[in-house]
Amino acid sequence: MHPLLSRYIARHEPRHDWRIHAKSVAGTTASVTLIGWFSAVTGLPLLLAPLAPTALLMFSQPESPGAQPINIFAGYLVGTIMAVLAMQVVPEPWWLATLCVGLTMLIMLVLRVTHPPAAAVPLLAYSGPVEPLTLFAVLFLACTLLVLVGVIVHRLPPRSRYPLPLVEEIDGE
Repeated sequence: MHPLLSRYIARHEPRHDWRIHAKSVAGTTASVTLIGWFSAVTGLPLLLAPLAPTALLMFSQPESPGAQPINIFAGYLVGTIMAVLAMQVVPEPWWLATLCVGLTMLIMLVLRVTHPPAAAVPLLAYSGPVEPLTLFAVLFLACTLLVLVGVIVHRLPPRSRYPLPLVEEIDGE
């Protein structure tokens, strides 16, 4: 195989025991089902498009920075703020939603709370307008449910460290 081609098809994720995969699938399925049930019971919007990838990341790569609670909550907060501000200023053109995706990414990167699925919130808000307070409430409740299920599931064997412990910052950074 050509070395250049091998760079593009090489897998970078480590192999895991089947029990870890089974636990990841069970956690993702359970948390997304819980959010769906909550939506059905309350009549609140079902915003699973970005939340399902959040669950997948949190359960399959719990030590990833993007899977940590601060990244989940802050990422969705930034995405929601950007979506609400844009909808209040100019609710019509589709391209504003795409601009908000970029601004959401920029703010998350600057604040060091990158959570890629949260960048989809402006697109979601423009595709089916949701009242601002409802959007904030639904995403906050969904993030809370995801993180709570994550904390519980990662305590089950085979155990995973979630959330990651606080790391002292290096002087000067």
